[in-house]
Amino acid sequence: MLDVRRLRLLSDLHRLGTIAAVAEARAYTPSAVSQQLAALEREAGVPLLERTGRRVAFTAAGQVLVRHAETILVALEEAGAAIAAVRTGPAGPVRIGAFPSAMRTLLPHVLVDLGREHPALELTVTEIDPVAVPAALRERTLDVGLLNDYDIAPAAAGPALDSVPLLEETVHLAEPAGTAAGALAGTADVPWILATPGTLCHEVTLRVCRAAGFTPRARHHADDFATVLALVAAGQGVSLVPELAAVTPPEDVRLTALAIRRRTRVAFRRGAATHPAVAAVIAALEAAAGER
Repeated sequence: MLDVRRLRLLSDLHRLGTIAAVAEARAYTPSAVSQQLAALEREAGVPLLERTGRRVAFTAAGQVLVRHAETILVALEEAGAAIAAVRTGPAGPVRIGAFPSAMRTLLPHVLVDLGREHPALELTVTEIDPVAVPAALRERTLDVGLLNDYDIAPAAAGPALDSVPLLEETVHLAEPAGTAAGALAGTADVPWILATPGTLCHEVTLRVCRAAGFTPRARHHADDFATVLALVAAGQGVSLVPELAAVTPPEDVRLTALAIRRRTRVAFRRGAATHPAVAAVIAALEAAAGER
C-alpha cells in the first residue's frame, strides 16, 4: 500500500525540483524527505528516482507514479469535501490568504457576514502576496487564496488548483494633483514609484510604460498601495494603482483611468470547491465583490 503522505512529497519534488526545496516547504530536514521517498520506493517495489549530481531525476516509474499521485490527491480532496457536506452546515477551520487592498476593502465584510451566517466556521486571514498563494494552497497552509493578474499579463493558478473569477478593476495613473493633467506618455520624463523588481506589479508597470514608448525612471520602490499613494501625494512621483487600492485616495492625488484591468480570482485546491466551508467563503467573497 502506498502512503499518501509520501505521495504528496513525491508530488512536491516534481513541482519544486529538489529535495532541499521540498524540505523547506514542508519544514522537514532534507534527510527526512530522502528517507520518506526511499520508503515510498520500497512500497512501490521499483526505483522512482535517480541521482544526477546534486539533483534527482524521475525514473520512468517515478513519472508514472507522480501523475497518479496528482489524481489521488485530488480524489482525497474531493472525498474530504463530500464527507464535510454531510454535516448540517459549514464548520471548522478555514485559512484565507489575501493581498493588502483586498484585506482592507473586502475581507472585513466577508468575516462579519460569515461570522453571522456560519458561526461554526473558524476563520483565519493572512496577508500574503498573490504570487505566494499557489504554493501555500498546495502546501495546505491556506484553504482559500486570492490571486490576481492583469489583462496585459495573464497568469494561471497552476497545477492541482482551481479558481473562480471574483472581480475586475480599472487601473489608474496616480499623479500629484498639482501637476498638469496628461496622457501616460507624458510621464516619460517624471520619476516613478514602482513595486519591488520581480513582482507582478513591477512587471505590469514596465509593460504599460514600454507600450507607451518609454521605460519608467524609478525613484522609489514600494509594494503597499497606501504607501504608493502617500508618496504620490507628497509629489515624489507617479504610479499605477488599481481601483480597489484607490477607494479613498489622498486629496493631493489625481487618478486617471487607463484601459488596463486587474483581475482577481478565488483559488483553492482542486476537488475542494464543494467543501461547505470553502463554498461558503467563496460565496461571501462574491457577495462582497458584487456590492463594490
